[in-house]
Amino acid sequence: MSDSETLTKPEEKPHYHGHRQRLRERLLKSKLGSLPDYEILELLLFPSHPRGDVKPLAKMLISQFGSFAKVITTDPEVLKKVPGVTDSVITMLRMVQESAVRLIKDDITTQPILQSWKALLDYCRATMGHLNTEQFRILYLNKQHMLIADELQEVGTIDRAAVYPREVVKRALVLEAAAIILVHNHPGGNTKPSKADIDITKQIMQAASVIGVELHDHLVVSSSSHYSFKSNGLI
Repeated sequence: MSDSETLTKPEEKPHYHGHRQRLRERLLKSKLGSLPDYEILELLLFPSHPRGDVKPLAKMLISQFGSFAKVITTDPEVLKKVPGVTDSVITMLRMVQESAVRLIKDDITTQPILQSWKALLDYCRATMGHLNTEQFRILYLNKQHMLIADELQEVGTIDRAAVYPREVVKRALVLEAAAIILVHNHPGGNTKPSKADIDITKQIMQAASVIGVELHDHLVVSSSSHYSFKSNGLI
């Protein structure tokens, strides 16, 4: 073969040539929820990696963190330690997380909480269930059991979040709330309440009753389950 023939020989295309377009087409033709987690993650990674094969990165993230949901809810500082995860990737994942939470929250803000209990549980798991640290949130309700405010009370370590009944009651007065729901997560996955959980619930219930505010429930959530104080006779 001559030098001229070698120079004009077409370059070999990478094995992933055309993959992005095929994946986009498959998404548009598929039913909701039918594509595997790593392919949805691939699609999200495309804008932040304009060239190259992002399937290995998507599969690595799923393998390392366990699921699509775990990836998009993992702390950004932890994600940044993964080679290939840039600020653009973090931004895209955060946008997806925010979108998911807002979609679910819409169901619990347009009707009484007691009529949308499943949506409430989905919302709590989406916002807190996948976190690696403990959070304590207060949902404040009006007389019609409509959500007035969802407020993060405290962020704790892996197994502790300090909560002060006085602050909960003070905020309920400001919002003119008629009822509250307590929600916190257990990062370890076991949603059975601890003695400290039970004690703080009793303290908040007593403080709230003084001003006529009902403690409707205390929910402990993880990524896959929940525990209701009311359903288990603790309230």
